[in-house]
Amino acid sequence: MNIFATVLLWFAYLTSLYFAIFWFLVFLSDDNKESRKKITKFPMVTVAVPSYNEEKTIKPTLTSVLKLDYPREKLEIIAINDGSRDKTLDKIKEVIAEYPGFDIKLINKKNGGKGAALNSALRKAKGEFFVCMDADSFVKPNALRKMLPHFDADEKIAAVLPSLKVKNPKNMLQRMQWYEYIVNMYYKELMSKLNCVHVAPGPFSVYRTGIIKRVGYFDANHNLTEDLEMALRLQSRQYRLVQLLNTDVLTIAPENLKQLYMQRNRWYKGAIINAIRYKFMMFNRKYGDFGIIQMPTIILSGMIALIMISSIIYYSIKPYVQYFYNMSFVNFDFMTFIRNFSYSFHILDLNYMTLFVAVAMLTISLVIFKKSHVSTRENILKHGTPSLFFYIFLYFLVLGTMWIGIAFDLIRGKKQRW
Repeated sequence: MNIFATVLLWFAYLTSLYFAIFWFLVFLSDDNKESRKKITKFPMVTVAVPSYNEEKTIKPTLTSVLKLDYPREKLEIIAINDGSRDKTLDKIKEVIAEYPGFDIKLINKKNGGKGAALNSALRKAKGEFFVCMDADSFVKPNALRKMLPHFDADEKIAAVLPSLKVKNPKNMLQRMQWYEYIVNMYYKELMSKLNCVHVAPGPFSVYRTGIIKRVGYFDANHNLTEDLEMALRLQSRQYRLVQLLNTDVLTIAPENLKQLYMQRNRWYKGAIINAIRYKFMMFNRKYGDFGIIQMPTIILSGMIALIMISSIIYYSIKPYVQYFYNMSFVNFDFMTFIRNFSYSFHILDLNYMTLFVAVAMLTISLVIFKKSHVSTRENILKHGTPSLFFYIFLYFLVLGTMWIGIAFDLIRGKKQRW
């Protein structure tokens, strides 16, 4: 068992170190110049807002879209009520009544999932560009002006993505997610340099309407992560996805562990299922860095998390199990053991290879962590030192533990819907 555990652990160490060094080299080669392209034309844009039981957030979400700094006559908004059982439909109608000067269309349909909801809007869309907007997110007014000019660089650019941040984190769990989003957005911006973006998140991803229709619309078969599936499909057709950091979209993060688990269960499970669906791209040089680096990462990230968490549990419990096993031979005579206890440690007892990997990973992570906050215009200590401490030393354990439940669901074939 020791040999097997050691092999798995070193596989996780070296694989993690390899990818960390790879993206660190991309970081070092990046010119770090933020694009300042200005908008020169105003094409028609359709913003689709699918909602299911979002009575608390749908109205402020739609209001944030209506406040976009963009010509009103060039903006079409389609709100989709996907069979909500609460007052979502009433809230949408309130917004339509309060803003009579805007082109706001309502689609009221039976529940069919997010992909089907988006497709119902896509069929009616008049815009040259199609925007997906989650009903619990809020866009900054400058978003379209910042994002649309990037499509002019290459007709193969199918989607441009904003920087996603957590809105007003109120507790420790949400603050840790705030840090996670900041770091992830910066990594996605690095991935964008090599055309390795593998997910176009729901909050305000901007697509070329013609391309989305050409590749067959969104997956309407209750795909757990239709945004990731669409990104993989676009990559399989060798289109480009561009990640920006100069405009923000705010989203509401899960506020407790149960909500976080349900969210990550859907995200991670959907990532694995869709990666297997598009496995033909994995290690395929035809798809460049995306096939060689990004596709394997989707699968390996979960495996590494499981190995690391399982190893932590195994090596944490093992000494105590061994101790109680040995004590059983002396009828659990603890006092004799305590009287004869002696502690010995020598610096040569340390595992220097493991220590080297840990120091290298920590150094790279801290450099990227610092740079991600600079690039996203955020203060590292914005939410206090305790939040930073818990993010660095606890958050990985929280997410890693969730992978255990996800692994059991995948093994059992448990089905889940959006």
